[in-house]
Amino acid sequence: MRVIIFSWEYPPRVVGHLAEYVSNLAVQLAKNNVETYVVTYHDYLTGSFNEAGGVKAVRVTNPVRTHIGVLTWVLTLNQEIERAAANIYYEADGHVDLVDVHEWHFIPAAVTLKKAFSLPFIYSVESFEDHRSPAVNSPFKMAIKSVEWMGLYEARIVSTKSNWMRDEASRIYKVPLEKVKVVLPDTANWVKNVLGLYGDIIRTAIPNAP
Repeated sequence: MRVIIFSWEYPPRVVGHLAEYVSNLAVQLAKNNVETYVVTYHDYLTGSFNEAGGVKAVRVTNPVRTHIGVLTWVLTLNQEIERAAANIYYEADGHVDLVDVHEWHFIPAAVTLKKAFSLPFIYSVESFEDHRSPAVNSPFKMAIKSVEWMGLYEARIVSTKSNWMRDEASRIYKVPLEKVKVVLPDTANWVKNVLGLYGDIIRTAIPNAP
């Protein structure tokens, strides 16, 4: 299995706990014989790196230096995320099984790869804009919510870390509950359950797969 993980934070760039979570996930996947790439952002530490545990990281920076907000930063950065992931895809002769997108930031890149290469992706939800910010009906917040909605709609599977977040995906965005899978972190079966979701995506992507 060959998997590309998208995350807007990853060590040594740590903004919150997502960086540690993605790092741990990548190492555990590699230990389970999954060829694991992490495509992420860093403002100056760019290029391809062989990380601890057998993980391969590709860090890109934003070609546009000045931004008026997080939305323009995200949308301009996505072209670099797409480029890095496409390079991995071509270097692997198209043998990439799926993309795992953590948070909304790189959903546009995942959708582009899905349309261009028929590459399925899982949307691993950390939070929703309704929970992060007040005034969610302002035009700026609605634009971010539209990216979240696109990810929920285009993803093959949506993954959440709690039953409550699964129910919020249904309440806020009307996502069918059967599309949302709960994977509890910090449990004995955590990585096994993630691998199970990956396997479900791969099987449904291949006609007549067992």
